[in-house]
Amino acid sequence: MIMSYTEAVEKYGSQYQLARMVAEGKVYKLEEGIYSEKPYEPELGIIMKKYPKAVLAGESAYYYHDLTDVIPEHYELATPSKASKISDPRVRQIYVKEEIFPLGVIKEDHEGCDVRIYDKERMLIELLRNKNSMPYDLYKEILSNYRRIITGLQLWRIQEYAAVFPKSRMISKALDSEVL
Repeated sequence: MIMSYTEAVEKYGSQYQLARMVAEGKVYKLEEGIYSEKPYEPELGIIMKKYPKAVLAGESAYYYHDLTDVIPEHYELATPSKASKISDPRVRQIYVKEEIFPLGVIKEDHEGCDVRIYDKERMLIELLRNKNSMPYDLYKEILSNYRRIITGLQLWRIQEYAAVFPKSRMISKALDSEVL
């Protein structure tokens, strides 16, 4: 189990006890402020524990939703537009307007870690909104995978999200012509 510093101090009773457990090799300090009872934890779990308010988005979300087999170079994390900058070299931060940030956030288990990620319906809207800013072959791969699973998606949710986003008319048109 991955723990933040505060959670580890709470679990072991004090800073001293935590330091003692680390020295004895019963608890491992994985990164600054991140602890575990196991010597190795998945990097995704560490990232999600380190940035608990961020949401996995972009190419990372497509990869973890099995919509592409292209492994992203960075973990793409969405944060509200007024959030402080994430200076982790493994992370690419995406600033999202406050009013649309919480739409479609779900928790899933990946590699034994709780991950905050946008649902597939929200990611379809993001795909249509950002198709010009991603490689064409990646866009086509993800789009064809969406066509394959479209019957399993909640269409009412897609329409609800599309209505809230800027350029909603363009998104609805692209949804009708390219996916449905």
